[in-house]
Amino acid sequence: MGTWFDQHIAGSGRLPLFAFFVGLIAAFAAIRVSVRMIRAGVRWWPGNIKAGETHIHHVVFGVVFMVIGGAIGLALPDELTGWRTGVAAIFGIGTGLVLDEFALILHLEDVYWTRRGRTSIDAVFVAVALIGMILLGLQPIGLDDWELYGRKAHPVPFITTLLGSFALAVITLLKGKIWTGLLGIFLPPLLVIGAIRLSRPRAPWARWRYGDRPRKQQRAERRERRLREPVVGAKVWVQELLAGRHDLPERPGRGDADRRRDEDRSGRP
Repeated sequence: MGTWFDQHIAGSGRLPLFAFFVGLIAAFAAIRVSVRMIRAGVRWWPGNIKAGETHIHHVVFGVVFMVIGGAIGLALPDELTGWRTGVAAIFGIGTGLVLDEFALILHLEDVYWTRRGRTSIDAVFVAVALIGMILLGLQPIGLDDWELYGRKAHPVPFITTLLGSFALAVITLLKGKIWTGLLGIFLPPLLVIGAIRLSRPRAPWARWRYGDRPRKQQRAERRERRLREPVVGAKVWVQELLAGRHDLPERPGRGDADRRRDEDRSGRP
């Protein structure tokens, strides 16, 4: 294990990225432990952070960490690997805190413990998966071709591969296959599979292409029930095993007093 780490991480210049990766996971794990302890009403655990009546969300601290880590990292010379690794860890901690409240940023309201709050867990999973593949040595589409053809007078293979892969990725994402599209950036066969297979029934591609083809829409809905819904159920089970249950009801039109009361009860740090 030590030899592998020295060769593929430290020896390949990926040590700062590894520190960023570890910082992201550590921050996400730590903040989820904290919010679950608060939500469970553990008396000895520190509660929510407030400035007067203002609840300070941990995304605020995440942004501060990211600014500090990013600014220092940009200012450091490349040869100071140790310092760059340290600030990369700080940037990773900030990223973990921000992504843990990604759903709040997306919806511009506190949906942390509701079903929509699971978007934050999805964001963390995507970041961990993509960074993990880079650490393992996988390269995004086109990078190998650039190294082979980019310095030649006619880099046609590079441009063709890049444009074709981009088109397949767009089609895959429009069909509602987010994970397939993102992972396909590193594993091109997934893009081909995602682009030629049936769209998810409520994806933009289905709305545009299946409106006058009811049989195809029905096939998509049957496939969703038979194959996709069990997978989604398993994913939600894993998410809530790691991050806690997202089960608070969403009540539109609540007053500020009700909102503050729910925040205190739900364990938002």
